[in-house]
Amino acid sequence: MKNDILKYEYKLAPWQPRLLSVLRIIAGLLLFQYGVAKIFKFPFVPYFAYVTPLVMFAGVIELVLGAMLILGIYTRFVAFVLAGEMAFAYFIGHMFQGGTMVAHPLLNGGSLAIALCFVCLYIASAGPGPWSLDATSRGKI
Repeated sequence: MKNDILKYEYKLAPWQPRLLSVLRIIAGLLLFQYGVAKIFKFPFVPYFAYVTPLVMFAGVIELVLGAMLILGIYTRFVAFVLAGEMAFAYFIGHMFQGGTMVAHPLLNGGSLAIALCFVCLYIASAGPGPWSLDATSRGKI
């Protein structure tokens, strides 16, 4: 049984760098879509109908840095900033609603913000993967 598990582990190991690139691209797309919804109101999301200056600033960060994350430009720095933004989004936008503290992520809608925070933190430490402009500029492809 243990040897069967190890066989699968060794078969999947060569895919790790490429799947890191896929994780980075998908995280960037998720963040980018929120930036588009906040800035351009497309698609129309009732929650973003009346955006405050803070939400608009977050939308600009998500739009620009999300696109940079998709392409893999300055990936470690961009991912670190986005991880901080997602932590900030959770504590400011989700945890306190209507003046009361709603700490449970299932109740306050903050599950995606938490997940993106830690995904971006992982990308900041692991790097962009081989499918990125960072890797291309360093000749690692």
